[in-house]
Amino acid sequence: MGLVEYLDVNEENDSNIALYENEIIPETTHVEIEPFTILGAVAGLIPYPHHNQSPRNTYQCAMGKQAIGVIGYNQLNRIDTLLYLMVYPQQPLVKTKTIELIGYDKLPAGQNATVAVMSYSGYDIEDALVLNKASLDRGFGRCQVMRKYATMVRKYANGTYDRLADPPVDAEGFIPEKFDILEADGICGVGERVNPGQVYINKQTPVNTSMDVGVGTPAGVSDGAFKAAPMSYKSPAPGYIDKVLLTTSENDQTLIKVLIRQTRRPELGDKFSSRHGQKGVCGIIVNQEDMPFTDQGVCPDIIMNPHGFPSRMTVGKMIELLAGKAGVLKGEFQYGTAFGGSKVEDMSQILIDNGFSYSGKDYVTSGITGEPLSAYIFFGPVYYQKLKHMVMDKMHARARGPRAVLTRQPTEGRSRDGGLRLGEMERDCLIGYGASMLLLERLMISSDAFEVHVCEECGLLGYSGWCQYCKSSKRIVKMTIPYAAKLLFQELQSMNILPKLILEDC
Repeated sequence: MGLVEYLDVNEENDSNIALYENEIIPETTHVEIEPFTILGAVAGLIPYPHHNQSPRNTYQCAMGKQAIGVIGYNQLNRIDTLLYLMVYPQQPLVKTKTIELIGYDKLPAGQNATVAVMSYSGYDIEDALVLNKASLDRGFGRCQVMRKYATMVRKYANGTYDRLADPPVDAEGFIPEKFDILEADGICGVGERVNPGQVYINKQTPVNTSMDVGVGTPAGVSDGAFKAAPMSYKSPAPGYIDKVLLTTSENDQTLIKVLIRQTRRPELGDKFSSRHGQKGVCGIIVNQEDMPFTDQGVCPDIIMNPHGFPSRMTVGKMIELLAGKAGVLKGEFQYGTAFGGSKVEDMSQILIDNGFSYSGKDYVTSGITGEPLSAYIFFGPVYYQKLKHMVMDKMHARARGPRAVLTRQPTEGRSRDGGLRLGEMERDCLIGYGASMLLLERLMISSDAFEVHVCEECGLLGYSGWCQYCKSSKRIVKMTIPYAAKLLFQELQSMNILPKLILEDC
């Protein structure tokens, strides 16, 4: 008999209660096979999610998809547009049942880092992390980035075709460094190191692809008929040619794919995250001799600032550290499955049995002064993910560079070597601050300053000291305005609206 029926029977007659006292009544009726199955595959990777503030679990669901790891057993045979791989992935010390069910422990995306929760050096404010240089030397956070570059060798309607040219030779018979990695067929050799600016496919395209070629010359034979269209390597760091794939289609088009591999070690600005929505960038890389160490001589891989805990309330991360430490000492994996997992009391008992503090804190000595730190430090392993957001891919600076043809303003975007836009809201701040000359510099001088001739008589733009409207050159003045403003005036004139510049002496 269920609990509801039990209550219904005894609603009016209290004397019948004695009849049912010895009956076994189930405490709850499970709707789910297992409570943790209400979480999906991504949320199921989080250990002890029921101890975290809910938004943190949501953040981790987004970041878990950005973690670099193993993507499949065939990962080195693929040519993807962009592929991130971890060099030394590890399965987490603190697992969940979901991890085993979906096979995340077979294809993991992270490493078990020894973490010390403490303030250190001031380079760890605002969630920044302090990384141990020796850990990076041993391969912590090391990843590979494989990027595909492709080009099509076409045949055109007029009989001309693209061609691959062998590397050029200078007067002394040497191949210039720019073309150094090319083989005789004009394509780079597999395994070659490619430096920024080097050509990896020496393609040439015909100058004339639309008109019919003269009868006398075979199509595309004349050297003058081709212009160089080489593909050169643009990344700031060198890479290696991993694969070259040639595919020929039915209509004689040849697709050439080149896979370039970079091995990257963590650097300042690279993004890391634990499985609890606690993201942070590398703030400083410290030599191991300057890192704090425990009685056992263990140095942390990562030092995390304790200010990340109080407002985030990610208690699950603390329990993961405790369970991970107990798992290392006992030599077995622990579990942090939602609504269950290894109990804190049991983990503390394992620590005590092995001579550690029940709280997971250790006596730590400063690597700089050699003196013990004035507090016990929460110290143990936490599973950390390296995320795909690396500073090398985002870093961008420009002094002078390309400009758009129409407005003559700097181009937009990192890929086009563009500038940083000072928008309307930034302009409002500068107006509020009263920095009018900075406004002038950013919005005109550094952008699209243009010298125009203005007629004081009629207020229209002239040219070369001449007003076409007044047929005079008497009252023409020179002034500098943004080219975009001059363009606006001309576009308004094209729509039969006549803007006039009324000038005053200043």
